[in-house]
Amino acid sequence: MRKIFAGAGVLLLAICSLTGCGRKEVSPGDIAGYDQGEEYLSIWVHTIEDTDEGEAYKEAVNRFNEVYDGQYFADIEFIPRNDSGGGYSDKINASVMSGDLPDVLTVDGPNIAAYAANHIIQPLKELTDEERSVYLESILEQGTYDDKLYALGAMESSVGLYYNKEILKEAGIEVPDAEHPWTWTEFAEILEQLKPVMKEKNGYPLDMSFPVGEATIYYYAPFIWANGGNLVNEEGLLVDGYFNSEQNAETVRYFTSLVENAYMSATPIDKLFESGRAAFKFDGAWEVNTIYGSYPDIELGVAPYIVGDGWNGERYTPTGSWAYAASSKTQNLEGATELVKWMSGVDSGLLLFEKTNSLPSTYGAFEQIKIFEEDENYKALYYQLSTYGHPRPKTPVYPQVSTSFQQVLENVALGGMDAQTELDKSVERINAKLERYRR
Repeated sequence: MRKIFAGAGVLLLAICSLTGCGRKEVSPGDIAGYDQGEEYLSIWVHTIEDTDEGEAYKEAVNRFNEVYDGQYFADIEFIPRNDSGGGYSDKINASVMSGDLPDVLTVDGPNIAAYAANHIIQPLKELTDEERSVYLESILEQGTYDDKLYALGAMESSVGLYYNKEILKEAGIEVPDAEHPWTWTEFAEILEQLKPVMKEKNGYPLDMSFPVGEATIYYYAPFIWANGGNLVNEEGLLVDGYFNSEQNAETVRYFTSLVENAYMSATPIDKLFESGRAAFKFDGAWEVNTIYGSYPDIELGVAPYIVGDGWNGERYTPTGSWAYAASSKTQNLEGATELVKWMSGVDSGLLLFEKTNSLPSTYGAFEQIKIFEEDENYKALYYQLSTYGHPRPKTPVYPQVSTSFQQVLENVALGGMDAQTELDKSVERINAKLERYRR
C-alpha cells in the first residue's frame, strides 16, 4: 500500500482580506465538455496527474461530469506538493490573498480546522441523515469544526500493531481479540517475555521510533486517548491542562519505559521487523502490502492497538487523510457540495482503492471490496478503523501541536528529560500560536 498518509504541512497564513477578484473566468466551449447551461466548478487536488492517485481523481471527475451532464461541469487542476510539503499549500496561501481559490479543493485531514478558522473553506451545504450515514464516523468527525461539517474524506487511513506470528508462537504468546486489547501493563509483560527470544535473534521485542514529521503523532496519539487524555480541548483553542495533563505525563513516561527496559532500540534500525528481528511494529496500513509483496516469509498478523489500564471502550485508534472541501470563494455552494460528495463517495473510493490501495471513506466501498472480508489483516484494520477510529487533534494550530508532541517524546523517551517539564514548555509554545485565534 502506498504511503498516502496525512503529512500535515505547516500553514503559513495571516488573517487577510478574502475580497480579491482573481478567480479564473471560464465560458462554455472554452473547455471540451463544458456546455451551455452547465454550472462550472473548479477543483484543485494535491498530486500529479500522471500518478495512480492522480488518475483516480481524474477518472472520478470524468464520471461526475457524465452523471451531472447538463447540470454541472467539474474542471480538475493538479497542483502537486513538493518534498517539503509546499507547492500545493503555497498555491492555496497565495490564492487566499488574490481571491483565486477554486470551488472545491483537497485539504489534509488534520488541517481542516486551520483552513476553517482562516476562512479558506466554508461549511458544506447541510447533508441529510441518509447522506451522512454513507461515511465512516471518523470521516464525519475529522471534517467537523465548530459543530459544522466542512469536509468529507477522499480516503481514510489507519495504523496497525503488526506482529510476527512465528515469533509469538515460539514465545507462547496469544493475541487478544479486538474487544479486549492488551493494556499497557499486559503489553509490557508480553515485551518482557519476548526479550530472551529476541536477544537470540539479535533484535528487540518492538520495532518503534519517534521520527520527525507527522508519523509520531499519527502513530502514538492513541496512547494519549486510550489513557483518558487529550492534547487540546474540544474547541481546539486550549492546551493548558490538556496537553500537559497528568494523564499525558504518565503516557510519555510509558514510552520512556519502553526504551529503558530495552523493549525497543533507542536508535532506529532499518527493516528490523521486516527482517524477522522484531516481534511487533507500529506502521501504516501500507505495511500489509509491503510484507505481502516484499517479505513473504513473514507470517503477518494485526493485533488490537494497546490501551491504557483504565480504558473504557472509547474511540482511540489512528485515522485521517486527504479530504474535499468547498472554498470560501465558491459562489455555488450547492454544486460544490455535490462535487465534494461525489469525490468522497462510494464510487470514487472504489476507484482510489483499485489504483492506490487507499482505505475508503465510506461503508459502502468497504462492503464491495472482498479483501476486507477475506483477508484477516485487512479485515482487522477495517474493524479497528470503523469501530475505534479517532481523528487527530482538531485545532487551528495543529502543526505546532504535532511538532510539539514529537519533540516531547524524543526529548523524554530518548533524551531522558522530565516529562512534565517538557509538556509544560510545549504548552507555552503552542499558546503563542493560539493567541490570535482567541481574540
